[in-house]
Amino acid sequence: MWILLEALIKITVVIGGVMTAAAYLVLLERRVAAWVQDRRGPNRVGIPLTKIRIFGLGQPIADGVKFIFKEEFIPGHVNRWLYVLAPMVMFVAAIVLFAAVPFGHVDLGIDGWEPIALVVMPGLDVGIVYVFAVSSIAVYGVLLGSWASNNKYAFLGGLRSAAQLISYEIPLGLGILGIVLVSGTLRIDGIVQAQAESGVWNVFTQPLGFVVFLVAAFAEAGRLPFDLAETEQELVGGFHTEYSGIKLMMFLVAEYLHMIAASFLIVLLFFGGWHFWGLTGSEPVAGIGLALLRILVLLAKFMLVVLFFMVARWSWPRFRFDQLMDLAWKVMLPLGLVNLVGIAFWIEYGRPQFTGAAEWIVMAICGWVLLFLSWLVTTLVSPSAPDNRPRLGPVAADLDAKEAASP
Repeated sequence: MWILLEALIKITVVIGGVMTAAAYLVLLERRVAAWVQDRRGPNRVGIPLTKIRIFGLGQPIADGVKFIFKEEFIPGHVNRWLYVLAPMVMFVAAIVLFAAVPFGHVDLGIDGWEPIALVVMPGLDVGIVYVFAVSSIAVYGVLLGSWASNNKYAFLGGLRSAAQLISYEIPLGLGILGIVLVSGTLRIDGIVQAQAESGVWNVFTQPLGFVVFLVAAFAEAGRLPFDLAETEQELVGGFHTEYSGIKLMMFLVAEYLHMIAASFLIVLLFFGGWHFWGLTGSEPVAGIGLALLRILVLLAKFMLVVLFFMVARWSWPRFRFDQLMDLAWKVMLPLGLVNLVGIAFWIEYGRPQFTGAAEWIVMAICGWVLLFLSWLVTTLVSPSAPDNRPRLGPVAADLDAKEAASP
């Protein structure tokens, strides 16, 4: 009974916290967009039936109520069962991913009580594999929704999304494999503990792996400049063009949950998780006060990463789809392999030559040299200004020939 009760409490806290975070991060992003574009964001909706606005903090509640009470209209030309199933699949795949996201341990100091793992599934020895397996299910929701909609815009969005998600899963995994090799574990809390014990975060020793993982995480989350699956200027709404009401809300919330999950993984795998020098220590189990401090440190890092996601969305233009795929297969995949081979070479031949702090200093130097050399080679091989002229097959060749022949 105690095990069941503990699991239910954790599930309730995680789902409630994640859903609340998704709602108010939407408000935060709208305010960030207003700041970037030099305008006012949502600031009117406050406490219902009063004139108290409280900086527009009631806006997410109003938006949620609006979605819930919208008419549940199902177009007559869709495949009804798949049409209804698609947002459920995508939402469930996004929410169950957080079962493996750890927040540390806490010792309540009660005799006979073991320390409580602040994670829904404690002791998961394949945490990284679980995250990859669950996150890959999201593509099925997109494909089901696009196919069942029986709409050309939705279908094109589904094709784009399938190609994008499958392609960027490969560099995403390569960015993590270097960390797994160095840490010697697939447990996410074990990776955080390894960073805490060494005092060196993985972003300092594996900067190339961090860059590969960051770019792939943007693409997997479907955030600008990688939102080709639902680009409004071309596909109206992409794979969810035919959706409205609560089903559309499930798609949109799932997208935000992917961004939240990506931010947590970036913090846990590369920025030391809940570790901070001289503040949280490296002990695997903490008392209540220290556990709360670690959670605050983790959330502070998480918010910084989320703000970077938001600013990037309103700062960079969208890629063309062929450029998006070229980036995955011709840039990110080779860089991920270079990082993996470099880490394997270091573990086999470099690490045995050093001990103590010298090991991490030399590893960090080698990591940044590898990042610089990879950037230099990529810059020399790939042109800095891609050709953005429209390509029309034989017509384009004729135009190029006429242009070359003209004086």
